Amino acid sequence: MGSWRRRSVHEMLGGGLLADVIMWRRRNITVGILLGTFAAWVIFELSRYTLVSLVSRVLLLLVTILFVWAKAAGVLNRPPPPLPELHITEEATNQAADFVRTKINIILSASRDIALGRDSNLFYKVAACLWLISVVSSWADFLTLAYTSLAVVLTIPVLYEKYEDVIDNFLLLAYVKLKLLCEKLDEDCLRKVKKWILENRKLS
Repeated sequence: MGSWRRRSVHEMLGGGLLADVIMWRRRNITVGILLGTFAAWVIFELSRYTLVSLVSRVLLLLVTILFVWAKAAGVLNRPPPPLPELHITEEATNQAADFVRTKINIILSASRDIALGRDSNLFYKVAACLWLISVVSSWADFLTLAYTSLAVVLTIPVLYEKYEDVIDNFLLLAYVKLKLLCEKLDEDCLRKVKKWILENRKLS
C-alpha cells in the first residue's frame, strides 16, 4: 500500500456489502451479478428488444397472471394473491428529495464556477469526461455501455488493490504532466487575451 494513502480501497468504497461485492469478497454475489447482467445483455442483443419494450411485456405478463389469479380465487373461494401493501412513505420521499436537491446544487455550483472561469482544473476534468463519454458512446449502444461499465466497476478496484504501487506512481506522473500542460494552456490563453486587449486599446 502506498504510504501516502491510509485507507484501503475497500474502506474508500464504504466497507459495506457494496464494497464486498466490488472487491470480490463475496465472490458468489459478484459472479452472479456478472453472469446475470451478461445473460440480460445477450438476451437483449439476440431478441432486439429495447429495455422499455421488454419491461412492458414482463409487466403485462405479471399483471395478467395476478388478474387471472384474483378472478379465479374469487370463483373457487381461494385466497387472493399475497400482495403486500405498496406505498412510499413521506419520510422516504423527503430523504430522496433532499438527496437529489443536494446533488443538483453541487452540480449547479460546479457549473457556475466553470462558466465564470473560476476553476480551470475542474473545467478540464469535466471537458475530458464529456469528450470521453461522447467518444465511447459512439462505439456502442446504451445497454452495452452499461454492461461494460459494470464489468469495469467489478474489475478495476480489484486490480488497483493488487497493483496499487505501480498504478499510483503512474497516475502521479500523469497528474504532474497534465497539471503542467493545463498551466501552460492557461498561460497561453491569458497571454493571447492580454495581447488582444492591448491591440484593441491601441486601435481605439
